[in-house]
Amino acid sequence: MAPFSLCFRPFVMQLLLLVFVVLSTGLCAGDPPLTLDYYESACPTVFEIVKKEMECAVLSDPRNAALVVRLHFHDCFVQGCDGSVLLEDTITLTGEKKASPNIHSLKGFRIVDRIKNKLESECPGIVSCADLLTIAARDAVILVGGPYWDVPLGRKDSITASPELAEANLPTANEGLSTIISKFLYQGLSVTDMVALSGAHTIGMARCENVREGIYSGEFEATSGINPLSESHLNNLRSTCPPVGGVGNNNVTAMDYATPEIFDNSFYRLLLKGEGLLNSDQEMYSSLFGIETGEIVKKYAADPVAFFEQFSESMVKLGNITNDESFENGEVRKNCRFVNT
Repeated sequence: MAPFSLCFRPFVMQLLLLVFVVLSTGLCAGDPPLTLDYYESACPTVFEIVKKEMECAVLSDPRNAALVVRLHFHDCFVQGCDGSVLLEDTITLTGEKKASPNIHSLKGFRIVDRIKNKLESECPGIVSCADLLTIAARDAVILVGGPYWDVPLGRKDSITASPELAEANLPTANEGLSTIISKFLYQGLSVTDMVALSGAHTIGMARCENVREGIYSGEFEATSGINPLSESHLNNLRSTCPPVGGVGNNNVTAMDYATPEIFDNSFYRLLLKGEGLLNSDQEMYSSLFGIETGEIVKKYAADPVAFFEQFSESMVKLGNITNDESFENGEVRKNCRFVNT
């Protein structure tokens, strides 16, 4: 028993250090100065406007729901939920869109533009892009069958961006479980939050570059006896993702092939069968270090209500990640792509 515990001391010390770093910075997933009625007087129609635009976007293509949720996640993991992910490069500012975790995976910016234009027409200079994105992510989930949660509001838009933090903070598809856990802990999010928020992949798409190795390694073939997929589904994956490196890298395939356009707990049931397309997802159940995460995966696979309840709670925590800088020096952008002049 002693050698086992000794092996984990460096990992435990790493986690304690991360907690110290979180407490030492402005980042927090605690109780920022946000309220449910923030726009009650200044823009009472904010929820109606965002909902109507999201309904149009998801009706035109259900995949738009996942795009908006991903934008919100990638925003909050860098400088807190401050709309920095929406900023374009300018002469004086380098945005986050070209950072490696973002450059090929983030879309949906035009949806945000349409919502912002409507809000500026109705309530000019009132609703921040950061708040807009937080509401839109909630509505996106609801529109494809997911749960409702109240959205605290009052965020300001950052006048800065950080491609460096995007590179460092955002989890990637091929990272190990301990690394991903540490990135969530850095944001003040627990292991339970990590597993629950990963459930958004039930409506997500994966790029071929991130899944090709598994498709052609034999791990998904029926004869492997490890993580078999049906022959027809495996053939579909291979037709979407050719074997030659670089060819079709940006093609996408559903992470939850069973119900790709419905927000449900099917994603976790696939993990139990070893059918998680992303290594980072499958490790939550299959990793030797995933004792805690594996139990949570089993719980959500068996109990969709438990998943929905925790996902709602974890999304509020995600949306509450803020930093003092955005509140002290932030603004309400007129155009979500550019700092006000």
